[in-house]
Amino acid sequence: MQTVDDYMLPCLNKKLLGIECMGCGLQRSIVLIFKGQFADAFYMYPAVYSLIILFVCIGINIFFKFKHSNRIIGALAIITIAIIIISYIIKIIN
Repeated sequence: MQTVDDYMLPCLNKKLLGIECMGCGLQRSIVLIFKGQFADAFYMYPAVYSLIILFVCIGINIFFKFKHSNRIIGALAIITIAIIIISYIIKIIN
């Protein structure tokens, strides 16, 4: 019986260069969220929850314009990028 893990895309950066990229772990963390393993998803890819919030806000903004949406989405984007970069640096150091 096949599972979702059988259909995950490999990281070409890791496969070719042997170094993880800034997106490594995102697919697995989303699968962990669907399995209900929320803490494990965070440890796998710390920016997963801020990415979800960012995309939900962008999706809502497409259909329903709300006040200060540009500032909110911009702030969420900056926070998400910062989390991605900081967690990547920590992953490289360890």
